[in-house]
Amino acid sequence: MSSAVIETETTVEQWTIDPSRTTVEFEVEHLWGLHTVRGRFHSFHGTYIVGPGGSGIELTIDAGSVDTSCPARDNHLRSADFFGADEHPLVRFTSTRVTGLGSGRAHVSGELEAAGRRVPLAFDASVRLIYGDLELEATTTVDQTRFGMSDGPFRNVGRPTKLRVKTRLVRSESRF
Repeated sequence: MSSAVIETETTVEQWTIDPSRTTVEFEVEHLWGLHTVRGRFHSFHGTYIVGPGGSGIELTIDAGSVDTSCPARDNHLRSADFFGADEHPLVRFTSTRVTGLGSGRAHVSGELEAAGRRVPLAFDASVRLIYGDLELEATTTVDQTRFGMSDGPFRNVGRPTKLRVKTRLVRSESRF
């Protein structure tokens, strides 16, 4: 990644998510593992910033944009049983530390906030420079009950939920 991001003592580079080339997806076992529910979010934005103080990643997702291709399930996911999107319309990840840059991989630590609760989250990500854009891909898991989300009336929603983000970021500004 050292070839992708040039950092000097006075340069800060910002990369912004291109929504048309980004997917924010999840999957979770349902009905005691007999079925896997897959879904995605359609509305989100985020940045990757590199500067003298280090690197930072932010991703903000509109919880109401959840889509599993089943409108009744999507409405239930927006309800207080899960995201509580009326009261907590955004899901946010904010990094607290990004390490290991330079090898095409990064280790990212931070906080994921959903349904009004924050939990620590750490994961590895691949980072590549592609035709002047930055591609970042990460997959991790999180126990959704840590956010107070339901595991179903018969404990039929499996844990943990698998999260996957694959994004293209475009250079949006460099400041000195």
